[in-house]
Amino acid sequence: MEQYVRVIPFELMNLADVVNEVPKGVELIQAPKIWKDTKGKGVTVAVLDTGCDITHPELKDRIISGRNFTNDDKGNPDLFMDYNGHGTHVAGTIAATENNNGVIGVAPEASLLIVKVLNKNGSGQYDWIIKGIHYAIEQKADIISMSLGGPQDVPELHEAIKKAVNNNILVVCAAGNEGDGDDRTDEFAFPGSYNEVISVGAVDLNRRSSDFSNSNNEMDVVAPGEKILSTYLNGKYATLSGTSMAAPHVSGALALIKNLSIQGFERQLSEPELYAQLIRRTVPLGYSPKLEGNGLVYLTVPEHLATIFDQESKSLILNTI
Repeated sequence: MEQYVRVIPFELMNLADVVNEVPKGVELIQAPKIWKDTKGKGVTVAVLDTGCDITHPELKDRIISGRNFTNDDKGNPDLFMDYNGHGTHVAGTIAATENNNGVIGVAPEASLLIVKVLNKNGSGQYDWIIKGIHYAIEQKADIISMSLGGPQDVPELHEAIKKAVNNNILVVCAAGNEGDGDDRTDEFAFPGSYNEVISVGAVDLNRRSSDFSNSNNEMDVVAPGEKILSTYLNGKYATLSGTSMAAPHVSGALALIKNLSIQGFERQLSEPELYAQLIRRTVPLGYSPKLEGNGLVYLTVPEHLATIFDQESKSLILNTI
């Protein structure tokens, strides 16, 4: 299979050697308010991307294992170092560790399984992605995070995703950056447009829909995807924009939700049940469902409240049901 997939296009805003903050995107989805109950410990997120800077101080203690399916490092399966930066940034948003330095991820105690399916150029064969999904299934990952895509609907890729979901693995995908801000036009990228995945669009830090975010009827939720600060190559930090940056916020949120659900229900929930728990923790922003799906992931939404976003005042209005 010689068709290729690439990282969902992203924009590099700036680099920094030293930072010390909770990223604004992590705060926007209310993750810090959940940390008293769980930080994602025991949940494994498989990051299918360009690899990871395995020596980064924010990530080295979170990585439990990995595998390289690309042609980097002469195809050595045991070398899954990132030479692109995209995968390291995604991994940091999911689970950068809490150490009072640098940044912190949405689920700072979750485990990362690094599955390198894109090479240093951010490009990969569909075969690599498919093998990576099967590897994540074999390793019993709880969540698969994919900030990648291409224009082709590849049946073998779709079947691999179905197998993951049938194994109770939540599959989170970036929706794509080919949007034009118009919900009357549809833009599709795969695997983000498959019904079985959780397709994630982007909003900015003021909860405004990102013009570049794809719109279609498979959109599930939105998350912060503009000016997102996270880990980068060589122990550095970078601010990036794209739906690539939105998807890992949701992957990390699901790691927290999985633990919260176990505490609440005293059992493991199925993939559909966990998806329902995610959707319960969203707030509508007033955009078309093609742009926002069920709304912004907002982890502290109480059960007895419906939240409506007031577009004019840019404030949250809570109405008791």
